[in-house]
Amino acid sequence: MPGADRKARAWRPRNRESGVAAIEVALLAGVFLLFVFGVIEIARMMYIVNTLQESTRRAAAAASLVSHRDTGALDRIRQQAVFRDSPGNLIFGAPVTDRNIRIDYLALASRGGSAPVLSPIPTASLPTCPRENRRICLLNPHAANCIRFVRVRVCENNEEDACHPVEYLSMMPFLALPVGLPRATTITMVESLGSQPEGTPCL
Repeated sequence: MPGADRKARAWRPRNRESGVAAIEVALLAGVFLLFVFGVIEIARMMYIVNTLQESTRRAAAAASLVSHRDTGALDRIRQQAVFRDSPGNLIFGAPVTDRNIRIDYLALASRGGSAPVLSPIPTASLPTCPRENRRICLLNPHAANCIRFVRVRVCENNEEDACHPVEYLSMMPFLALPVGLPRATTITMVESLGSQPEGTPCL
């Protein structure tokens, strides 16, 4: 039927154009969604970076007021630093958890007449209690075990000596960003450090 052939030939170009348009729309939609997800990921990363700095600032201020031997209080400080009342992830900030908040104690130590420098105090060398720390610092403010500063950082593992950055975990696996989060280090002077009255025994 000649009329039917003419109609079929007339529809073919339109079908081809429709197929090309569908492919173009799919490609553009894919690029657009990738752009939107990328913006979300970058915004989330900026939120985590800014929040970590605030977390270490809060933790350092709180740790300067409690005893370095009070593990329960220090655990609560770590949890509050990630805006929680119990162990877990930073809100909207996984994989950062309260266990990534590392609290160290620093001395302003001077050796052999050299200029004093900030030095981490090993756990084994920490004073037995805040009252003992006060006594040590009064005798020699530059002693290697006189706690003068509190340092808080965000580390991959708060049990190791080295502070490795926490790897950023993307919400979208197809947008993996192989970058480490900042350590967001905050150092503050100790205040009361949970100071004990004179005569209180060191436990």
